[in-house]
Amino acid sequence: MSDQPRSERFEFPSAPSTRDAHGGPSATAPEDLPDETVEVVSAQMRDIAEVPAVEVITTAAVHLMSAAAVKCGLAAGEDAEELKDLDEARKLITALAGFVTAAAPEIGAQHAGPLRDGLKSLQLAFREASPFPDAPGAGPGEKFTGPVYG
Repeated sequence: MSDQPRSERFEFPSAPSTRDAHGGPSATAPEDLPDETVEVVSAQMRDIAEVPAVEVITTAAVHLMSAAAVKCGLAAGEDAEELKDLDEARKLITALAGFVTAAAPEIGAQHAGPLRDGLKSLQLAFREASPFPDAPGAGPGEKFTGPVYG
């Protein structure tokens, strides 16, 4: 991929349509939307464009971490055990591991280090919460990170 800025811009479709090729609802043309809606969406796109990629990446990783922590039973509150779902936690931790591993070269050690530390903590918390813990190297995300030892 090139480091050059991309030239394409987001635009609403030009022809109004109610169904896409698969029979589902299609995008609405801007002339079919209230002016206020078009202005709000345009402002949101400008706001997103101003956010550095490293911030978007770390924010997404923190969301995955938070969800995985809750699913590992680490929620603060009396209902933490009720919210625990190790199958869901495994999926989230694996996705986080792939995400962090892929993003690390792009965001640098300063940002990747804390994300890796959080990921390792989640992997260990998962192992501890599991009634039948996975062997090191077989836990969630360990195919991306390598074996995690306590």
